[in-house]
Amino acid sequence: MTDFTMTKDADGVAIITWDVPGKSMNVMSFQGIEELDAAIDAALADETVKGIVITSGKDGSFAGGMDLNLLAKMKEAAGDDPARGLFEGTMRMHALLRKIERAGMDPKTNKGGKPVAAALPGTAAGIGLELPLATHRIFVADNPKARIGLPEILVGIFPGAGGTTRLVRKLGAMGAAPFLLEGKMVEPAKAKAAGIVDEVVADPLAAAREWVLNAKDADIVKPWDAKGYKMPGGTPYHPAGFPTFVGASAMVTGKTKGAFPAAKALLSAVYEGAMVDFDTALRIEARWFTSVLLNPSSGAMIRSLFLNKEALEKGAVRPDGIPDQRVKKLGVLGAGMMGAGIALVSAQAGMEVVLIDRDQEAADRGKAYTETYLDKGMKRGKGTAEGKQAMLDRITATPDLDHLKGCDLIIEAVFEDPAVKAEMTKKVEAIIPDDCIFASNTSTLPISDLAKASVRPDQFIGIHFFSPVEKMLLVEIIKGEKTGDRAVAKALDYVRQIRKTPIVVNDARFFYANRCIIPYINEGVMMAGEGVSRALIDNAAQMLGFPVGPIQLVDETSLDLGAKIARATMAAMGNAYPKSIADDVTFWMVDEGRLGRKAKAGFFDYDAAGKRLGYWKGFNDKWPLLENQPDVIEVQHRLMFSQVLEAVRALEAGVLEDIREGDVGAILGWGFAPWSGGPFSWLDIVGAPWAAEKCDEMQATYGDRFACPPLLREMAEKGETFYERFGPEAKAA
Repeated sequence: MTDFTMTKDADGVAIITWDVPGKSMNVMSFQGIEELDAAIDAALADETVKGIVITSGKDGSFAGGMDLNLLAKMKEAAGDDPARGLFEGTMRMHALLRKIERAGMDPKTNKGGKPVAAALPGTAAGIGLELPLATHRIFVADNPKARIGLPEILVGIFPGAGGTTRLVRKLGAMGAAPFLLEGKMVEPAKAKAAGIVDEVVADPLAAAREWVLNAKDADIVKPWDAKGYKMPGGTPYHPAGFPTFVGASAMVTGKTKGAFPAAKALLSAVYEGAMVDFDTALRIEARWFTSVLLNPSSGAMIRSLFLNKEALEKGAVRPDGIPDQRVKKLGVLGAGMMGAGIALVSAQAGMEVVLIDRDQEAADRGKAYTETYLDKGMKRGKGTAEGKQAMLDRITATPDLDHLKGCDLIIEAVFEDPAVKAEMTKKVEAIIPDDCIFASNTSTLPISDLAKASVRPDQFIGIHFFSPVEKMLLVEIIKGEKTGDRAVAKALDYVRQIRKTPIVVNDARFFYANRCIIPYINEGVMMAGEGVSRALIDNAAQMLGFPVGPIQLVDETSLDLGAKIARATMAAMGNAYPKSIADDVTFWMVDEGRLGRKAKAGFFDYDAAGKRLGYWKGFNDKWPLLENQPDVIEVQHRLMFSQVLEAVRALEAGVLEDIREGDVGAILGWGFAPWSGGPFSWLDIVGAPWAAEKCDEMQATYGDRFACPPLLREMAEKGETFYERFGPEAKAA
């Protein structure tokens, strides 16, 4: 079984076809690299071959990128000198692509080479674009569903097989920036407009073959190999290029706050490579790529944001033996923002949706949310009037519960009141089929308690969405004490249908995500009450890689919600509730009418349109600033440990059953420092012994909320890591 095969037609065109057996999309492997290298050598050596076309045997795609497990294997194979192994492995890939690019031409005259074209049936990502960029002309199928780009930065690395160097030399630093620094993926027409590909055609293989047969020597010399080449937009010390590179550095620092090593390494490779010849630039790219791969951040990000995320989406935690449970007809109870969002994403996935609210006007408002969303998309050129109408036709907005007959899944998103939810559960279960699964979208109420209102508690489950539903990637599935396997399978299959990432957790107060988010917010509010500058708190969080700091976050989610949760938790826990200054601050803010952005008054001041104007100065009249502010690292430790210790406690308590869900859920659910790979990956990076010692220091200074969990203490004493002990390989063993 081979990844690459070569055939030669009567006109002397060698067709090299990439078709990895057993994969829906091609990925590059060690075997693939060797086979492609051999095929290129054979084609270049064959005097009857006039030119080469590299294409894919997959319908609708060229390649999805590199097999990321390959990078780990390269590191392992290098033994005691991983840097050398990774660098040499990367340079072997550079040598292969450079061989394709030069195609046997004379190094002095640039003549005598064989034309090489890429024919892409569709999507080309990562190495799937880096390989075509080394050919002399790229033809892409006119397929609007296809996506072209270099998304490596999104998983903590950057294009290291020449993609960085070639794209910058082709488009200039400014033109390449969205594709390299943002991982932007675009449809073929936009890729052509940007200058990434050369032709968008109905039949790329035929067009590429025709071009190869008619190409001249000058057609196959890349601009950077021609005499007198000048980089588009200018190099770092060119008058035109200087402001671009200065601005790029500021932009990257502004966006990443220094928390993402791959972005800085990529910019360094571009900056240094722009000042030297092409082959030296490739070596510079390979060195920075090696540096990123050796940083534990890249391995953690790849594992969580690619391998673990993909495994969860493919059903890694789905119960065995349960037949397909895809949803055909969904009932959504409550047409507020959450219910309307759930209806939107479900109709988008092709389901028939019944959207219920107390009266027709409220139900129609919920359906209008989808119409507004689609209208905005159409203004950006996404979607058609016909597609919009078809989607709206799938949503029935009504106050009539009888429309729920025939539903196979119900998602309840009514007011967060146990009595209201119980009443709705009883009414709906009297109407829906006996085998219909009933789910609650509650964010804090225990599922086992809510299930007491159900006559079928084994078919009762929690499906917790994050707001706004259409944008957030995570869905938290909560198993109650009596929830059965079919309900879990139904929830997982539904989440797969709406193309989101699921995590499955056991029932407990606040489940998993809110269990960790609330301490993060509370720690920030607590520090503000102690007199720590709110700007210092928020900036310290962003320097850790969090999208927003805890002070800004609580304004966005609203302080009265925080006060409500605190009071409900106090009532439930009684004397065991750990009251703190965070409660005093929150209750005082609510009493002052400063509820957050929705009230245009919170920790921040806002203008009439709800735009933040700066931190509210009146806050420090009540809670004075400390004369000596704490070190930023100490603030970061408080914010980080407040979350990771709750994640460990959730694992200890059995709320989490799989640490992959703990890491992926943290990043996708509330933006936990993506560079770290999640709380368990972060603890593995810093080491359990250091973390346990730091817990003891912080407990002595700040209180028992930082007490080292027994599991972490035990792992510190044994020198264990979480992925060694709880990872999928450990479970399999």
